[in-house]
Amino acid sequence: MGKSANITSKTKIIALIAIFSALFGVLRRMDTIPMIGVQGAKFSLSDILPPIYGVVLGPFAGGISVIIGTFIGIAMGKPVTFLFLDFLPAFVNTIAVGLLVRRKWFPTVLLNITLLVVFLANPLTSIFITINGVAFPFAWLHILAFIALLSPLGRKTSQWIESLKPKLLTAGLATLAFVGTMMQHLMGNILYEVVLNQLYVAIGQQPIIPAAAYAANWAIVFFLYPWERLMLIILSVVVGVPLIKVLKQTFFRTEQRAICETKQT
Repeated sequence: MGKSANITSKTKIIALIAIFSALFGVLRRMDTIPMIGVQGAKFSLSDILPPIYGVVLGPFAGGISVIIGTFIGIAMGKPVTFLFLDFLPAFVNTIAVGLLVRRKWFPTVLLNITLLVVFLANPLTSIFITINGVAFPFAWLHILAFIALLSPLGRKTSQWIESLKPKLLTAGLATLAFVGTMMQHLMGNILYEVVLNQLYVAIGQQPIIPAAAYAANWAIVFFLYPWERLMLIILSVVVGVPLIKVLKQTFFRTEQRAICETKQT
């Protein structure tokens, strides 16, 4: 009985990975706004999915789904921007949210601070953006997300998600999406600098984006990214809340029963 339940559980997880990978690949092919400074590169509608995958599938299955889904999108014609490392930003988001939901708070904090330090330490990064003589930190929203992670919110989100109460579930997913999407943005920014410039310079090739262009690009991005991230958070919550509630009340409730039966045999 225990072995049968275990096999059934693994089969369902594999099925979920297949389904969510395909969904990610399809939405990956649906473009949204253009990427500043990279001709033909655009963000994708799939960017709303990583927080949902982290909650529903967890860091392992969710991360695998993102990787497979990214390459499905490439196979469907989505242009490669970061030398086939395009999966990394969404992967980081999924891993971070998946760890938080499973109460793995410290690894998420460590990952977040690492990404923040690596991005700010890069010489191509504009740490401050000057507007009318006043200097504003470029990463102000990333810092706010990190503060939210360090605050009690970072530890309560898993409880809110598990409650399945509409208001708490919405607040929990919104918080997770905020933290996750800002970590995703940091990872994307790092690739934007390292892959599109520094890697090419290191091998003696002409970079995709010249170093002199980054200051102007970051100045434009500074005004755009808060609104872009806000829209991603809203869409993640709108799509994710009903989906998570349905899956938690059906599929995963069945999984929990199967696990209990396995432990009892």
